[in-house]
Amino acid sequence: MDVRSQVSMLFHMDKCIGCHTCSIACKNIWTDRKGTEYMWWNNVETKPGTGYPTRWEDQLNYKGGWEVVDGELQLKSTSRSKIIPNIFHNPSMPTMDDYYEPWTYKYSDLFDAPEGDDQPTAMPISMVTGEYIDVKAGPNWDDDLGGSQVYAENDPNLEALTPELRQQMFEIERLAFFYLPRMCNHCLNPACVAACPSGALYKRGEDGIVLVNQKQCRGWRSCVPACPYKKVYFNWSTGKSEKCILCYPRLETKQPPACHHSCVGRIRYLGNVLYDASRIEEIAGCPENELISKQRELILDPNDPEVIEAAKANGIPDDVITSAQQSPTYKFVMEWGLGLPLHPEFRTLPMLFYVPPLSPVLSSRNGEATRNNGTDLLHEVDEARVPIQYLAEIFGAGNTEPVRYALRKQYAVRMWRRHVTVGDVDEATAKAALVEADCTVDQAEAIYRLTSLAKYEERFIIPPTHREQAMELLKDPMENKQDTGFGFIEPPIRV
Repeated sequence: MDVRSQVSMLFHMDKCIGCHTCSIACKNIWTDRKGTEYMWWNNVETKPGTGYPTRWEDQLNYKGGWEVVDGELQLKSTSRSKIIPNIFHNPSMPTMDDYYEPWTYKYSDLFDAPEGDDQPTAMPISMVTGEYIDVKAGPNWDDDLGGSQVYAENDPNLEALTPELRQQMFEIERLAFFYLPRMCNHCLNPACVAACPSGALYKRGEDGIVLVNQKQCRGWRSCVPACPYKKVYFNWSTGKSEKCILCYPRLETKQPPACHHSCVGRIRYLGNVLYDASRIEEIAGCPENELISKQRELILDPNDPEVIEAAKANGIPDDVITSAQQSPTYKFVMEWGLGLPLHPEFRTLPMLFYVPPLSPVLSSRNGEATRNNGTDLLHEVDEARVPIQYLAEIFGAGNTEPVRYALRKQYAVRMWRRHVTVGDVDEATAKAALVEADCTVDQAEAIYRLTSLAKYEERFIIPPTHREQAMELLKDPMENKQDTGFGFIEPPIRV
């Protein structure tokens, strides 16, 4: 058993309000430099929708992630035979048009406009070329367009649905959308790291954060198509790859990442988990319908004496083990079964989990009256506006059972709290819903409190990073004391 610690995150989709505060916080801190204008390390998409970059989930086109060929895991995007031919052109790499051409406005058209009868207009200009452009797309262009024929109907996840289900999703009574916040998943089996010919991408040993060594990066760009989530970007100015660093300078000072800290809906949770690194290849290569359950097998019980002993033998400090025992991510994913990975079929074993969203109730309007189309106060999950099969394509590799389990438990908790706070659901009905959802009253209360009433310190259990141990591997600690700051003395440049 090779026990290691990994920082992991969970996003509660039922709470996201699509305000993009997380995206702006990240943008202002990390990607406000030349060459990063089009980059959004954190972005929020609308589902159904095409996302950013356009149709990033279509791996027939982008060829990201892993596949099993003759019983062995292989990268879809590259191999030893493809590296040389694809040095100067990678057919699976997204173009600027797949993202969007960033723009600003020529404000001088407003400030310096001569007096006249017409209101002056600031024209959009490209932040790359400086020329006037006709804006047609953006990083969150399909916002709130749940029924759009341009964006929603081109969602790749709809292709697995029957024509009848697809038609139902766009009927006015069933029309619905939800928000999908995305960032780097800091996977256990990252395709970007495996694809890099120069070894510039790596996982930090102490916490599993995936980073890019800017001095070692040679701009091969193999990492960009290899990442199935398209969360590695190429800086056209420096000729280097860049990606989310999970705000590790903040984590090292016991602060959550900026996107987590700024989240208005408080949907984000962060904590570390212990996992068995010796089983990564075995689990990443298992059949698609077993990927979620097998990934949960990979995460170890931090309260198990054998796990604790193995973790200590592997050099994991006591306080890191303690933080894993308090991790909110572990509770949502392992104890309650609510957290699901995004597109587990990509086989990267992502360490960002999602609680799938409950849908609004179905209703119809007759004159001035609006009535609930169901017989109960809240609809059963199989009668929801958004079909379970659609959610399963996003969070279950097409397997509906893990998604149904998570939605049913959320439904049961909502019924129980309705009984406790409002009283319009009788106790017998609420408890029957809990039993059916494999949930106890105590567990329902715990889920409710961590979802709705959790304090800052409960949502973010940040493990100590013990950077002093990592530094001892590189140089003498007394010599390191004479250094100042972190990062590069000189900016990264093309080589």
